[in-house]
Amino acid sequence: MSWKISVRAPRKAVEAALLSHEDAITWDESIAIAGREIAPDRPEEWVLEAWLERKPTRDEKAAITRLFGDLAVADVKVEQLPDIDWVAESQKGLEPIRAGRFFVHTPDYPENKAPGTVNFVVPAGQAFGTGHHETTAGCLAMLERMKRLGTSVRNCADVGTGTGILAFAALALWPRAIVTASDIDPQSAHVTMENAALNHVPVGARGGELTVTVADGMAHPLIAARGPYDLVIANILAGPLVALAPTFGRALVPGGNLLLAGLLTRQEPEVRLACRRAGFRLAAREVRGDWSILWLRKRPSLASRDRMRMARRASNA
Repeated sequence: MSWKISVRAPRKAVEAALLSHEDAITWDESIAIAGREIAPDRPEEWVLEAWLERKPTRDEKAAITRLFGDLAVADVKVEQLPDIDWVAESQKGLEPIRAGRFFVHTPDYPENKAPGTVNFVVPAGQAFGTGHHETTAGCLAMLERMKRLGTSVRNCADVGTGTGILAFAALALWPRAIVTASDIDPQSAHVTMENAALNHVPVGARGGELTVTVADGMAHPLIAARGPYDLVIANILAGPLVALAPTFGRALVPGGNLLLAGLLTRQEPEVRLACRRAGFRLAAREVRGDWSILWLRKRPSLASRDRMRMARRASNA
């Protein structure tokens, strides 16, 4: 049997608690937490929920309430749950989404037969990234926008791939590209392989094929060896995005593309500053709900800029 701790508090307080959890270096990773609004018609009333596979101890309950800092939280509920995969249950029956040419649905819904539609089916499961979250849907739409504006991709890395959706989309848009999908969670890598088979995504090491690996960020010999990249996708969290910005800068070719998501709009300035220091400029942004989706491009090297200037002069001569 599993257990859940629920703490009701104002939206800003729950968001602040989630950020505190993100920064907690010594957090017990067996305790999963998330925040949500109580109901659509009560957007400022939120609940922070923590799930455990055991009855929580007094110290574990205290760790949850400490995330709220000086705010005295009184509405704390501890309950025992039946043996149900709540993540899977929460995803069953979700309405399909359309993002650009992509149509993402669970097996409960049929595929979209409209011409030009790329269907992805993702069973309800443990890994994040079914496309129903604003950031995943926003990334799909931004990838479509990149393609429409003429972006060419030969080598792509999807960092924090979740269920593999964004890596699958990159292969659909640039079918000759070499695509590497990585995640720190071995379960996510396993799920990505299963979903690749389910969606007929070719797996391998050549162009037009997907390679899946377990890695912490960009820190993996395979990811380093397969670079440099002309597209890196990272739909993770603001803190890791800031930390990884210099690594992204080194991993991308001059003029390469960086697609970032998983950051709240109020976290965007910090992420953009870190990326600017790493040599990126903003190409486009989109806001979905409270989330920002950023397309950035690495500045060309001085030699590349000199070659472009010389080419323009030659064409004008």
